[in-house]
Amino acid sequence: MIAQTENLNVLGLDPMPSPAEIKAHVPLTEAAAATVVQGRTVLGRILDRQDPRLIVVVGPCSIHDPIAGLDYAKRLKALADELSDTLYIVMRVYFEKPRTTTGWKGFINDPHLDDSFRIVEGMERGRRFLRDVAEIGLPAATEALDPIAPQYYGDLVSWTAIGARTSESQTHREMASGLSTPVGFKNGTDGSLDAAINGILSAAAAHSFLGMNDRGEASIIRTGGNKYGHVVLRGGGGRPNYDSVSVKLAEQALAKSGLRQNLMVDCSHANSWKKPEYQPLVLRDVVHQIREGNSSIIGVMIESFIEAGNQPIPKDLSELRYGCSVTDACVSWETTEEMLRHAHEVLAPVIAARGRG
Repeated sequence: MIAQTENLNVLGLDPMPSPAEIKAHVPLTEAAAATVVQGRTVLGRILDRQDPRLIVVVGPCSIHDPIAGLDYAKRLKALADELSDTLYIVMRVYFEKPRTTTGWKGFINDPHLDDSFRIVEGMERGRRFLRDVAEIGLPAATEALDPIAPQYYGDLVSWTAIGARTSESQTHREMASGLSTPVGFKNGTDGSLDAAINGILSAAAAHSFLGMNDRGEASIIRTGGNKYGHVVLRGGGGRPNYDSVSVKLAEQALAKSGLRQNLMVDCSHANSWKKPEYQPLVLRDVVHQIREGNSSIIGVMIESFIEAGNQPIPKDLSELRYGCSVTDACVSWETTEEMLRHAHEVLAPVIAARGRG
């Protein structure tokens, strides 16, 4: 008798509907498609320096409650329209959360927040939420963590992040080369830019790798490369990296690698020591740099929700505070409005002058 040599630690192999089946349940609509296409086009134009506005990727650290998430999206859409001459606002819609060890891995993995892991339901509800956001005219940004997930909802995303833990991953660089969106590579958790820069170079090249097609079949994915990779500065190694000296060093590193000097600054994470009350200070510093002539900073990221701070996931989910993050702490909606209106006030003449130039 031949000894068993595989699946020794696997407890089950549950069937998953194909991307095509999930899309059939939650089809792309004409209004949603128009938002996605416009979002990708505008972001590409900003990265190509054909549109002078500043990209603002803003929203909850993670989506755990679609009702509160859509409430936030509607508020953000109104603000985006108000500030659109200077800021191009994209909603942060993160469904997958990388964990250092263990913990809640996001809405797709566990939509009921109770370790029931109803992934099929999470995938379908996540796709529906992205479609709802797109249908109100707001482009969405997300982090690509699972290499299969983009097949299920990538058609509803306008901007993608590759996280600090995965910028060095060959799997994620190959995936990025085939994504239909601009891709921001975060610097490493140690603060080093090498992984992000090498990620951009790798993603810009053609690749062939194993993946899955829309019918759920194992496939060889062949890509042509993604020309819209850029660095996201998120701090690390015990210090922020949004200051003017760090930005200059990042510009030099990009130039040395023959890459366009496109930088996005994450106002959260290590740049704010994970203290949400510091995010406005980071944004003010970045806005000051742009006002003083910096042209490499093309965008910022902000972690923001309806209520400030965060909360643990309680056993009794009725105790959850509405509109408050269950992962990283966020600034409140009121603070978000103050931050973005101040940025608009300071940058409006700068952006207008760029447009005339």
